[in-house]
Order: sequence, then C-alpha cells, then structure tokens
Amino acid sequence: MNTTWFSGDYASARSRFRAAANEIGWVLESHSIDRKGPNGEDLTIDVAMSPGIKKSPTLLVSSGIHGAEGFFGAAVQLGTLHQWASLFKHDSSAIRCVMLHAVNPFGFAWGRRVNEENVDLNRNLLQTGDAFSGSPAGYTDLDALLNPRRVPSRWEPVRFKIMMAIIRYGMPALKQAVASGQYDYPKGLFYGGNKPSRTSEILNEHIDRWLDDSESVFHLDLHTGLGRWGSYRLLIDHPLSTPQQDWSNCHFGANSFESCSAEGTAYATRGSFGLWGSARLKSRSYLYAAAEFGTYKAPVVLAALRAENQCYHWGRKEDRATVQAKEQLLEVFCPRSNSWRSHVLDEGIQLVGRAANSLVNDRTPCACERTSN
Repeated sequence: MNTTWFSGDYASARSRFRAAANEIGWVLESHSIDRKGPNGEDLTIDVAMSPGIKKSPTLLVSSGIHGAEGFFGAAVQLGTLHQWASLFKHDSSAIRCVMLHAVNPFGFAWGRRVNEENVDLNRNLLQTGDAFSGSPAGYTDLDALLNPRRVPSRWEPVRFKIMMAIIRYGMPALKQAVASGQYDYPKGLFYGGNKPSRTSEILNEHIDRWLDDSESVFHLDLHTGLGRWGSYRLLIDHPLSTPQQDWSNCHFGANSFESCSAEGTAYATRGSFGLWGSARLKSRSYLYAAAEFGTYKAPVVLAALRAENQCYHWGRKEDRATVQAKEQLLEVFCPRSNSWRSHVLDEGIQLVGRAANSLVNDRTPCACERTSN
C-alpha cells in the first residue's frame, strides 16, 4: 500500500483531500472554526459529497475528531478517493458518500488530540438537555496522577505510576474513570467542555443537508490509539437493534461490532459522536461504528497524553520537553513505522469499500438474507 497518502501536516492533508475530491467531481464545502493554523492558515472542516440520488443510502466517513488521529483518518480518506473506481465495483449513484475531513482541525494542525479550548470533541457532543458538568466516579482521585500542574520531569516514573493505578483499580474501572469524559477540570485530560464547541455547531447546522433525503446512514468514524498494534475493532456506543445486529454480522462477520464497555477494547463515554448521531438522526436508520486501529499499549498512550497536556498548559512551546512530548503524542496516534502505516492504510481503505458495498447490497442497515455455502 502506498504510504504517501499520509500527509506531513494538516494544511497539506486538507489541500490533497480537496484536490482528490474535486478530481472525481464531488461537491466540496469548507466550514471555518475561526481559528488559525501554525502558518496563519484558516482552519476548516472540509466536506466532500459524491453525486447520488437524494434518497440513496449514505456512507458517512469522518476523520480527525481527535486531532492528532487525523493523520491516519485523512490518509484513508485520500487513498479511498484515489481508488474509488477500483474499490467500488458499481454505479456510484447507487449510494451517496459524505466525507468529513478534520472534524477537529485545530488539534490536527497543532498536534493536539483536543481543540483550542482543551475540549475532547468526542465528549462534547452532548444531547439536548444534558449538562456540561460532572466527572466519572474515581476521576477526582486520579487528578493528581493525570493532570500535574507542572512540566513533566524526565526522571518521573510515569508508566510505573500508571501501572500501579491499573493494579489498584483494575483496567476496566480505570479506563472508565479516566476516559469516559469529565466536565470539571478544564485543563485536564478528556475534558468535555462547558458548552457546545464550534464543531458541534457546524455538525448540528449542516448534517441534515449533507445527508439530504437519505433514509439510511452508515457512519464510519476513523480513530487510532486503542487495541492491538495494527489491528482494528468496530466499536459502537449506541444500542443496536436486532436487524442492525443481523446486518452487521452479515456484512462484516459475526460479532464484528464491539460495544464500548470498559471490559472490552474501549469504554462507555458521554458526548460521543455515535450517541449524538443516534439521537440527532433518529428519524433515519443510522448505524455508527468507530473504526479503532491499534497502536501502542494503553499505559504508553496515556503517558503521552499526560506529558503533552502538561507541556501545553505549564510549559513553553520552544522547550525541549514540549517538542519531545508533541513528537511522542503524534507517534502514539500515527506511528512512523512504514509497516504499520502500510497495513492500517490497506485495512482502512478495504473497510470503507466493504461498508460501501454493504449499502449497495442491502441499502438499509437491517437484516439480510443468508445463503448456505
């Protein structure tokens, strides 16, 4: 697989995405978040939409809601656009495809997982009436470990401390306490914000128009950082109906979708993309899956998040510790390994193709007929 689909920065990823979509005749939109990138460039969520019948089933593919993870997601989107003809062996009007590029353009451009207000956007999409307040049980007890109010020390045994916390609390309880979303520590990890973000406003304003009259939507949200190196899991954070479970088993294999629980690969969250979509698009048949591609082990990823967050709030951007923390954060979410990049890119593009073909064959995420071998 051609690893050159990976871009070196947000600006080049955006330019290549737009050029590739324009080349195959897709409709393009840009929505500014009113922030600037490292070179003064406007930061935007870019949307590419394929031609298609208004009521055709829609494949929605999103990247970069966790900014630093956008390098992988953007590469899959770019590779898919370039391989459209070979991947989708059918009339492209049979389905619609909508690609959301860099849902968190600030984090993508500045090498953070969060946005300009330290908000984890996958914890910010709360449903109407939900309060931006509260923390998981146990987060307060872990605050000193997760969010030191100082720059990181090279001599601090961070991974040892994390391993001791795992031993004390157990991995399922620790994951749920740390990562499910908190709203009380604005400079802390996994902060969900105190109001809807600019990204949330853009999604709410435009999602119905992007999907047009499509009655069924399959949403693939591209992520990295959880799970075994180079492998992926399809994680869901909203309940599946029996027909949807049958449909997923039919097209992606038995038990291919894993619920977001602390006992599995991920954890249950508040304010996530899938929960928002299932509520916001409840008049349609909507099925969400976070395609989570594994990199490093959880303690390594958490240590990198912790160090980058410390440096961002308590350090200086020119300090060596800050530069190293930024490099390590990008490494844990988009490893430099050519073998990892080649493998996950191939897997990611194949996954998008399989998702598109599943909609062509059954058109609605529902039960499908099975034939015996």
